[in-house]
Amino acid sequence: MRGQQLSWQRRASRLGWVTAGLLLLSAVLLLLAGWALASDQPPVVPEPPLRAGQALLPVDVQIRAPNPVAALGLGLALSAYFVGLAALQTATAMRVLARDRRIPDPLPARAARMRRRVLGQSLVRALQINLPPPWPESGIPATAEAQTTLRCTVLVPAHDEEAVLAQTLISLARQTRPPDRVVVIADNCTDGTVRIAREHGVEVVETVDNTQKKAGALNQVLATLLPDTDAGDVVMVMDADSTISADFLATGLAKLEDDPDLMAVGGLFGGEDGGGVIGQLQRNEYARYQRVIGRREGRVFVMTGTGSLFRGYALRAVADNRGSLIPGTPGQVYDTLALTEDNELTLALKTLGARMVSPRPCLVTTEVMPTWRDLWRQRLRWQRGALENVGAYGLTRTTSLYWGQQLALGYGVIALNSYLALMTIALLAADGFRWSILWVGIGLLFLVERVVTAWRAGWRGRAIAVPLVIEVGYSLFLQATFVTSLLQIASGRKAGWNYVPRPAPVAAAAVPLLALTAIGARWNPLPSSVLQTTWFEALSLFVGLNTLVFAVLALFQLLPPIGRTWHRIQAGRSQGLST
Repeated sequence: MRGQQLSWQRRASRLGWVTAGLLLLSAVLLLLAGWALASDQPPVVPEPPLRAGQALLPVDVQIRAPNPVAALGLGLALSAYFVGLAALQTATAMRVLARDRRIPDPLPARAARMRRRVLGQSLVRALQINLPPPWPESGIPATAEAQTTLRCTVLVPAHDEEAVLAQTLISLARQTRPPDRVVVIADNCTDGTVRIAREHGVEVVETVDNTQKKAGALNQVLATLLPDTDAGDVVMVMDADSTISADFLATGLAKLEDDPDLMAVGGLFGGEDGGGVIGQLQRNEYARYQRVIGRREGRVFVMTGTGSLFRGYALRAVADNRGSLIPGTPGQVYDTLALTEDNELTLALKTLGARMVSPRPCLVTTEVMPTWRDLWRQRLRWQRGALENVGAYGLTRTTSLYWGQQLALGYGVIALNSYLALMTIALLAADGFRWSILWVGIGLLFLVERVVTAWRAGWRGRAIAVPLVIEVGYSLFLQATFVTSLLQIASGRKAGWNYVPRPAPVAAAAVPLLALTAIGARWNPLPSSVLQTTWFEALSLFVGLNTLVFAVLALFQLLPPIGRTWHRIQAGRSQGLST
């Protein structure tokens, strides 16, 4: 019990020691890996004259039994990397806990599990488990399941959105099932936002002394709106620079009316037209996200702020449990200290047991960042916000998926950059090149997967996907924001919305371009003997294993989703039995 009584401040202090220990262990492992790879002398194996000093394309990996020392060095180096990554993650949690994120004291294990009862499914609520008073009560009204027709209030927070607000309001007016009420929240506007909202006949609420951006503006309005809501009220939060498909509200409200256990319905966002290559890269990324959610049968990762529907009492339950069961200021729906308030609200709802979906017809079109500078700012905020949010919530049943995503991002960083390092070294050291049928076939598999998953982005999206190298550069850019966000949090850099961007894509592309220039000029700055070293063999072994793993994942992306296929089989069997 003593461990459960530790304050978050003491836990942060302990995480600091854990971080230091992990960093020391990572350094030791890295030194051992370097020693093992540098001290080993590769066996002299005679090679055919035509293959000596040659590199394989498109992946310089030969299929053969690995050198045991190379495998050992690789294992130590990977261990050092992941221990170092864990050190950065614990440093992130330490920094978040050390600040005033209004995080409640740790709950007993059973009470923490029972948090999911607050907005949990009706089957769980029907058990009527007797709980001591300190344990959470259900936030769902007794009349919730009797509601058939829902009322929808749309909140549109806007800060100087004169240029785009009209299109947002037009998309709401064109809904096949119109909202019952539309409220534009004018937050410190200095342009014609208020005038345009009134011209379209919607309500306008101007914030008072708000210094907490979008989250603060929404909290001001929700504080007056939620007390008057009942089980039949639904609140939609929608960005002022987004538009929704005509059937969005009809589909979302029907989902909520048909399923009393459903707490929220989110949109699937796509990018607006324009923006050149950088705009198309974002549209490809969003199209793939839509495809992933579709294959997950609508189960969401994040309730997007571009357009999402929430039951009123679900939002009220979040506000009531802030500071006790979930982080945040008591009485506020949105955590104003979170850089990504939408992601944080998703974690809050899921922690309380809420179930959410994003149906395919609920489409949202939102802006794309027009420049690399704007995109860097946006993604750095997204990445840092996501890391800080999972750090605030800790490792729980709800957040385990999100921690896994962060680890996968870290693995992706080393996997992609290891391939680029391998091929750069091989291209600069090899006396000649030959093609491998195996790796060419796997490369074609990656090409097909990239094109198929971006198919909904249109012919421009497919054209961007075909060369592969363009999207590889985009991936390097996104990985740079992930690494930078980790380092900024670990170093204690103050968070904000106006970071100065860095030209990461140009720098990332410089090394491969240099290698291609060397090939064209037949210039070999590195000796071909490098290709026979133990450390290069370890690197090629790692890249080969990664390539095979990602090839399997790409293949799964091209196959029908296993979960949906199984559900269809089960449904078919049920229909057969009923007849």
